[in-house]
Amino acid sequence: MQGKDLRIVFMGTPDFAVASLQALVEGGYNVVGVITAPDKPAGRGKKLHQSAVKIYASEKGLNVLQPEKLKNPEFLDELRALETDLQVVVAFRMLPEVVWDMPRLGTFNLHGSLLPQYRGAAPLNWAVINGETKTGVTTFLLAHEIDTGKILFRKEIDIWENDTVGTIHDALMEIGAKLVVQTVDALATGNYKAIPQEELVAEGEEIKHAPKIFKENCKIDWSADADAVRNLIRGLSPYPAAWSTLKHKETGKETATKIFMAMRVEDNKNTPAGTLESDGKNFIKVACTNGWLQITDLQIAGKKRMKVQDFLRGFQQIGDYTFL
Repeated sequence: MQGKDLRIVFMGTPDFAVASLQALVEGGYNVVGVITAPDKPAGRGKKLHQSAVKIYASEKGLNVLQPEKLKNPEFLDELRALETDLQVVVAFRMLPEVVWDMPRLGTFNLHGSLLPQYRGAAPLNWAVINGETKTGVTTFLLAHEIDTGKILFRKEIDIWENDTVGTIHDALMEIGAKLVVQTVDALATGNYKAIPQEELVAEGEEIKHAPKIFKENCKIDWSADADAVRNLIRGLSPYPAAWSTLKHKETGKETATKIFMAMRVEDNKNTPAGTLESDGKNFIKVACTNGWLQITDLQIAGKKRMKVQDFLRGFQQIGDYTFL
């Protein structure tokens, strides 16, 4: 049996998953069902928002299911009726065993890290935040504990100095789509070796985790190492974005500020962390514990993201502020 002979159910929600679904559909694979998140109200008008996967699947005329609860008996009956050979999961929620164990070939997941490193909800962010120089994608068979199943295939890429989580996301989205197709074909033919994750952990190696990112994770601590601050900014850019607070030195007025990119600059002055310097036209730089960062892209509350030169044209009093 070949991969295109399989009856496949695809599960996913955001843009990252669309590339994999698209690769299967345009590659001629038999996607008999798509499972995605229910429509949710969003924005000021609270209009129902469809997931990126639903939008693509609907455009292609695919069968879309949107269960509120994955253990709902009616949903499970619908899923069984699809007589699926294989389920593919990309950026979806945790599945109960009754779902992932249903197909005869099981269920595999595409994960945005080189497992067993960075298990969890935000692997792309944490790899950049932690200053890693390599990352990748992994396909693995689902098991009882999240992100712990046997590994099927991995693909590694470099993280370059000026990469952000956004550039890594886009690169791995395309690489991951190809890996999904490769994995489907391998499972169909039996031409693969499933490797327990513990076999890929070197003696004494630390397993790093990738928990969900919350707002408090995104706050910049200017008293930290300058490289660590820069990595935090890169690892949260463009979303959800690292943030800090601009405080007026005299009035105490505070302005929430998102920072999307910053570069190391040479400056030997021993200045308190958070100290801000600017020529009012071309640059803003901020002191960290062991160096300075020059901000290149930022956004203050109520405004759009902009280059620092554009920002300074409307905020020339920047020298009266400091960063908290």
